[in-house]
Amino acid sequence: MSDAKQQTARTVEFRGGGFTPQSKRWIGLVTFIVLIIGVEIGTRMGFISNLTVPRPSDVFATFVELWNSGLLWKHLLPSVIRLVIGASIGASFGICVGVMIGLFSLVRAGLVPLVAAIFPIPKIALLPLFVIWFGIDEMSKYALIAFGTFTPTVVATYGAVDNVDRSLIRMGQSFSLSWSTIVSKIVLPGAMPGILSGLRISLAIAIILLVAAEMLGAEYGIGAYILEAGSLYDLERLFVGVVILSIMGVCVSALISIVEKRLLMWRI
Repeated sequence: MSDAKQQTARTVEFRGGGFTPQSKRWIGLVTFIVLIIGVEIGTRMGFISNLTVPRPSDVFATFVELWNSGLLWKHLLPSVIRLVIGASIGASFGICVGVMIGLFSLVRAGLVPLVAAIFPIPKIALLPLFVIWFGIDEMSKYALIAFGTFTPTVVATYGAVDNVDRSLIRMGQSFSLSWSTIVSKIVLPGAMPGILSGLRISLAIAIILLVAAEMLGAEYGIGAYILEAGSLYDLERLFVGVVILSIMGVCVSALISIVEKRLLMWRI
């Protein structure tokens, strides 16, 4: 009888992986390729008007021309510098203030209403004000990007701190851990997934504000390049600028993913 049971036994797959995401990057690449090929075919066959969407092959040729002329780096490097400086300032202050709001009741009572009042304001609408305060040079651009990155980072950070499992904090207190140890070993690691998710949104907003800032008083930059192409109704150049912005967004997302893999290995 026992032999018959052993013969009918079957191997059961491991089901303890939960909802662990699997890396299938090639699917995203295939999606982009299929979309580009579809647009290329549509524009060549007349289904899509060239007056509304240029051919991807023409956009690529314009990009190669921009690369060979050396203008690509003249526009790209100032944009990257502005984005890095402005977003770093805004995200750093945003994380610090968000953690303080999450940890201290007095800071929460004083700053949450202020953040709630500032957060819905369209940051692009404040660009003329920043120009008045900081001038039309680089400082106004840094300030706009930093301010636009600051508020969503604050909201995401103190929300992430609030969502840390309180049973873990009480467990640490029951073992007589110090306040600083609980914060550094329990609260911050537990809040890190929410903080990094908030940074994805904040840095995307920073790229949008970068373009807006460069459209006002910037000789070089991706925003200035797009503004010039739009004023001339040069769709190929316009789409080249849009593609560069998309690549910047993908690079930022990839950078956050690398940070997540290094800081959130405990989730595996």
